[in-house]
Amino acid sequence: MATYIERLNSAIRAKQTPALVGLDPRFDQLPEDVLERARAATSNLRQQMAVAYEEFCVRIIDVVAPLVPAVKPQVAFFEECGPAGLEVLDTVMRHARKRGLIVIADAKRGDIGSTAEGYAAAWLAGDDPEAAAWPADSLTINPFLGSDTLDPFVKVANAKNAGLYVLVKTSNPGSGVFQDRFSEGQTVSQCVADVVERLSKSTAVEAERSGSIGAVVGATHPAQLAQLRAQMPHVPLLIPGYGSQGGTSADVASAFHADGTGALINSSRGIIFAASRKEYKDRYEPKEWEKAVEQATLDMIADLAEHTPAGNLRKSS
Repeated sequence: MATYIERLNSAIRAKQTPALVGLDPRFDQLPEDVLERARAATSNLRQQMAVAYEEFCVRIIDVVAPLVPAVKPQVAFFEECGPAGLEVLDTVMRHARKRGLIVIADAKRGDIGSTAEGYAAAWLAGDDPEAAAWPADSLTINPFLGSDTLDPFVKVANAKNAGLYVLVKTSNPGSGVFQDRFSEGQTVSQCVADVVERLSKSTAVEAERSGSIGAVVGATHPAQLAQLRAQMPHVPLLIPGYGSQGGTSADVASAFHADGTGALINSSRGIIFAASRKEYKDRYEPKEWEKAVEQATLDMIADLAEHTPAGNLRKSS
């Protein structure tokens, strides 16, 4: 069976883009037609949210599945709905996998010993959607409790051909309070990066120049992104912060290998709520929000192709 990095890069090459769509549904920003059906279905607010999130995310997936290699559901928004939201999360993830998309569960799990083993067993399905309670190809994890807490996740990921993305340098403005602190000549981010590089290199697929243990590094810190990419040559990167958070295609160019692989660039609000952005609001009626999603996705793909090595994915096809 193919490893996660082989499956991911195959999908990136097939779609000729590293664009990643984040599924971050927010109830107060959903299209009115979706909200109307949810309110008609139930009077319970949390259940309304769950009903709306299912329809919205499934429709988003159907729009972007022909265009991008992967989606990244943010687990927190579904948890907010309670048990109904978790059932919807499962439905959304399974729908994405049926549409041929790589699914990255953005749950940022991390804990010690048997608790970490439980999280890993629950979330990492890998190449078989039925191999775990949640059908995720890969999972974001938090290394704050120590390098030994990564081991249970790595063990399960390797066994199931799944992937991991370890938080190394996050895109939020306050990340430097902890992540940029120096100790023994390194920042905390650089220390974590050394561990992630070691773990990924140990299982790297030579043809892909990477293993399946990845790192999250924000587009909003381009100088650190370039430095961390040099420090982690065998690590696939997940890059949040493009678009709505201010990161540009030029900011993420250093994340890629020369052939256009090596990174996924995430956009959430900028894609799924594109209908509320001025450049699309002026072109599409509110009921045409899916057309706005499609065009925003195509615009992101073109932007990355023009200003980063992702353009080489088209040249090699």
